[in-house]
Amino acid sequence: MILVLVDHDGVGPDELSLQAAAFGRRLAERAGDGLQALAVGSDARGAAATLGAHGIPVLHVAEGGELDGGYAPRAWGAVLARAVERLGPAIVLAPGSDRGQEVLAHAAAELDLPMAANCVDASPGDPFVVLRQRWGGTLLEEAELDGPVKLLSVAPHAVAAEPVDGSEAEVRRFEIGVDPEAFGVRVVERTEPERGRVSLAEAKVVVGGGRGVGGPEGFRVLEELAELLGGAVGCSRVVTSAGWRPHSDQVGQTGTRIAPDLYIACGISGATQHMVGCRGAKRLLVINKDPEAPIVSHADWVVVGDLHEVLPAVVAAVRRARG
Repeated sequence: MILVLVDHDGVGPDELSLQAAAFGRRLAERAGDGLQALAVGSDARGAAATLGAHGIPVLHVAEGGELDGGYAPRAWGAVLARAVERLGPAIVLAPGSDRGQEVLAHAAAELDLPMAANCVDASPGDPFVVLRQRWGGTLLEEAELDGPVKLLSVAPHAVAAEPVDGSEAEVRRFEIGVDPEAFGVRVVERTEPERGRVSLAEAKVVVGGGRGVGGPEGFRVLEELAELLGGAVGCSRVVTSAGWRPHSDQVGQTGTRIAPDLYIACGISGATQHMVGCRGAKRLLVINKDPEAPIVSHADWVVVGDLHEVLPAVVAAVRRARG
């Protein structure tokens, strides 16, 4: 059996968990095995319908007491470790999010098992071979994963989360007692984005700005274009370091990893860490004065020019096209 760790927002599973489910379906077909899921917190029950539609027939829910109190990495890791011991999966998958990686690492430590992070493919058998991203996604490594249970996290956007025909997942309560000390670190408060604002991680269009924007006031035209296109504004690390934009807007290895239909990168040089964050973009439009900027080599389209002249013209053209 293949077990997928699912993260959720109390309404349904997050996108990266659904990607892990798709990865699991592919592995299950190759290995001729079943597929089940594990989630923590009683509000995870709301994920059953979506998970069923994504090919997972059974959802185990660890709930009650402090487990309903929000994310606690060590406690969630303990839940996953006990699930491995009781349910006996051959493979355990976690979403390649910060939470997924952290929980899987805690479980691996408890079980004294190795784990492979950021996998884009796997070949069941002896040996069990994984293909995974290394060095921020700049290279792929083929490795053999040893151990009685294979623990893998799925690299973000390595697999599309596509629904299949399936009924609502059967929910089974997973009874477990967790040491109170495991809740010593937990999330106690969340700051939600402004209502109506498009999430950077989920936006279909992202307009990103770098050092070339010139300052915080230079982002006004980027915000205008993003609003016209129904998208979100992102930025490079140097912008957040300068205090021009909040860290929540950062695209990159230490920021948000995006996968929009279109990424418009304005005045961004294209450091490796930034390219890791936008690698999932289907199309990349670069606006830059420097035709030799590293990001240019990754672009589908390039406009060589001053973004302060180009972007207002683009905004005007979009407005004309929309009447």
